[in-house]
Parts: sequence; structure tokens; C-alpha cells
Amino acid sequence: MVERVIATDAALALIAQLQAQHGSVMFHQSGGCCDNSAANCYLPTDLTIGAGDVLLGHVGGAPFYIGKSQYEYWKHTQLILDVIDGHGGTFSLEGSTGKAFHTRSRLFTDEEWAGIEPLVARDLA
Repeated sequence: MVERVIATDAALALIAQLQAQHGSVMFHQSGGCCDNSAANCYLPTDLTIGAGDVLLGHVGGAPFYIGKSQYEYWKHTQLILDVIDGHGGTFSLEGSTGKAFHTRSRLFTDEEWAGIEPLVARDLA
């Protein structure tokens, strides 16, 4: 099965580091306001997920959300969470590590898209 969101080894290592330091974490793909189009990492209590957010999947055990309107635009792509050197947004937990989460994407092939598991209503809530 093709996942809607995956993570590189570097991203998984940084997620594990943040989980060891903070406990549970979650991601929200920013729509481009303050932190450009970055995947921001939060404590679950730091961001309210609501009807305007879509659960794409999990990376390193952490839920990964995207805004519903942004999902509609990007639904034909697989998001790939990666890490780059530098400082990400001030809102994201990794900001002090000297690294930043970075989202890459690729289009699903026709075969992948035909077989991708549809999101259920709870994921689109």
C-alpha cells in the first residue's frame, strides 16, 4: 500500500529525538503563512485540529495533518518529510536543533493513485 506521507531516515531520527525530549508529537503541514510551506512539529496540546484538517497518516508514530483546502490541491502527491540543516520556523519543536523539517513531494503514478486507500470521513474531519 502506498502511503500519503512518508519520512526519510533523517526525519525519523529527528522525530525520535523530539519524542525522547518532549513525549508525543504531531505534525501539521503549514499552508504558507508564517513558515512558508513547512511541516511544523508540535506537542499535541499546542495546536487544535479541527474540521478544516485532514489526517494524512503517521510518520515515526506521529500523526501528520494538512489543511483540507491544501489537501485538495495536493491530494495527488505523496508528501516526503525530510530534514535540512538550518533553522526552521519558530513555531516548530525542532527550531533549536539546528535542523528543520522540510517537505518534498512527488506525484502518485496512475497505478498508485488507482490503488491508494481512500480517506474516510474521520480523516477529513
